Amino acid sequence: MDYRKKFIVEPGGKLKLADLDPAYKGDEKSAETAAAATADYRQKLADMQILLYAEHKRSLLVVLQAPDAGGKDGTITHVMGAWNPQGASVTAFKQPTPQDLAHDFLWRVHIHAPGRGEIAIFNRSHYEEVLITRVHKLIDESTCKTRYKRICEFEAELADNATHILKFYLHISKEEQLARFKRRLDDPTRNWKIGEDDYKERAYWDDYMLAYEDAISATSTKYAPWFVIPANHKWFRNLAVSQILADAMQDLQMTYPKPSVDLDRIRREYHAAEAQQNSKYAR
Repeated sequence: MDYRKKFIVEPGGKLKLADLDPAYKGDEKSAETAAAATADYRQKLADMQILLYAEHKRSLLVVLQAPDAGGKDGTITHVMGAWNPQGASVTAFKQPTPQDLAHDFLWRVHIHAPGRGEIAIFNRSHYEEVLITRVHKLIDESTCKTRYKRICEFEAELADNATHILKFYLHISKEEQLARFKRRLDDPTRNWKIGEDDYKERAYWDDYMLAYEDAISATSTKYAPWFVIPANHKWFRNLAVSQILADAMQDLQMTYPKPSVDLDRIRREYHAAEAQQNSKYAR
């Protein structure tokens, strides 16, 4: 199945998260049956990264948004972990600092955009400024709509500079979130993930869903599309995200650059050196 077509939010459309099943897994029967396909896509991602770096003409930005415990870290580990960290960066956008707040809301984001040949992953992103700020009424409706426009302009500017943008909303149910919170409580190795506001924010679940719907609907464009990924099943989430990323990178039709040296001369020098070495050992 082509998960790009299945999960894309078409520009100009109106997203309704209630119409999408977060437990969807298509025709996939289990994590075991999907593992081989996910591994293949991971290998393609690794291969495409080398080509992206070598070509050095464009870059890739991956945006991840999700409710708390939605699986952003897991997606980075199990999908984007295929990329060499020398050419891929991860930025987690947490609560703005006083310096951040002294500037426009996109100021702290632009510096983390990828350069040519690079991949940047945003674990949360500039979209926090139209999500948590809206839910907690730190901005009014007019400001929120203005920010949608500024975000589209910002992403269009990146696209004009040959940055390809793919944005993923990891869609989990409220029940699945609570189950994941419980696993954090029960597992000593996950206790550190528990935050003071985790359960408090659940009271705003419906407000967050509406904020996500409006933000995604307003900012899914041809140059920076959104994909809503059913994420109750972590293994299916990994399969879908890896396929979308691998297919999108392959569609860029990247090519290796021509060598900058005279290969024939280099080969002659190599063969001469090899012959000299063999002659030395033959004595």
